[in-house]
Amino acid sequence: MKRSLLALLVLCLAVSSTFAAPKSKVKIAMIVESTVDDKGWCQSMHDAIMAVQKKYGSSLIEYSYSEKMKPVDAGSAARQYVAKGYDIIIGHGAQYKNVMLEMAEEFPKTTFAFGTSGEIGPKNVFTYMPESEETGYINGIIAGLVTKTNIVGVVGPVDGGDAARYNRGFVLGVKASNPKAQVQIAYTGSFGDFVKAAELAQTQIKAGADVLTGSAQQALGGLRAVAEYKDKPVWWLGQDTAQLGIPESYKVIAAASYAYEAVVETLIDKRQAGVLGGECIPLNFANGGFIYEFNDKVGSVLTPAVRKAAEKAKADITARKLKIDWQSVK
Repeated sequence: MKRSLLALLVLCLAVSSTFAAPKSKVKIAMIVESTVDDKGWCQSMHDAIMAVQKKYGSSLIEYSYSEKMKPVDAGSAARQYVAKGYDIIIGHGAQYKNVMLEMAEEFPKTTFAFGTSGEIGPKNVFTYMPESEETGYINGIIAGLVTKTNIVGVVGPVDGGDAARYNRGFVLGVKASNPKAQVQIAYTGSFGDFVKAAELAQTQIKAGADVLTGSAQQALGGLRAVAEYKDKPVWWLGQDTAQLGIPESYKVIAAASYAYEAVVETLIDKRQAGVLGGECIPLNFANGGFIYEFNDKVGSVLTPAVRKAAEKAKADITARKLKIDWQSVK
């Protein structure tokens, strides 16, 4: 079995909206580099697995997780889960790609999964890809309408995977609602460097940015930097709705979330049907893979016109009337 994914990018398969209860017990393990309460990337998958477990009961869904796992340590954790009879092991992050592929070759009867990736892996590896240009575009629409300085900022982890799609969708949204606005993009080089994210956000704010956004768990550092400007019109657009319920939420105009329940249920469904991998599972608005919420607590910055523009963009994206060519953004 080859350890690399097929070079050709392919379209992810459609996700079913209806799922049956598992016929037998399924043991699921997740490995993350941050924590399951990081108000971002890791928590979104954790919450989804917990929701599926609650739906079917712990007698049918057993769940364990390992936090703060660098890729170099993930292999050991995965082996321990295999030894304990876990059926599905999720390396939640593109940084676990090589580890999951190596484990899959070593343990062909176990289902492994990682994301984000739009590629097709071996027969016992699933990938999943949030088409996050959709959420990025809506946040960009809002940013372009809200900014007073015509400078907005993006604090990204790395220029790859769903982060790359989100950032480029955001740029297109900003340009669609405000062609005069400039978008500053900076990368921490890490999915979990909260300190660096805060530093980059501060740099962008000092350069005139009055609306910022960012993805992955490190984005919380950017939001915290924005929250330091308590009495100034500096705002944040979130890539996780958990940010709407934390102390810094008074700076969050709106936020999107990945609804990974469909991914988790698909993994269970496929495995119980004898399909251990070899497919990509998408998330988008059309299949219910995204949640989008406005924050009415931010006051007058969320005007009826701003909300209407965002809602129209969301409706057009969901109905497939609006195609977001994120790859056109260099």
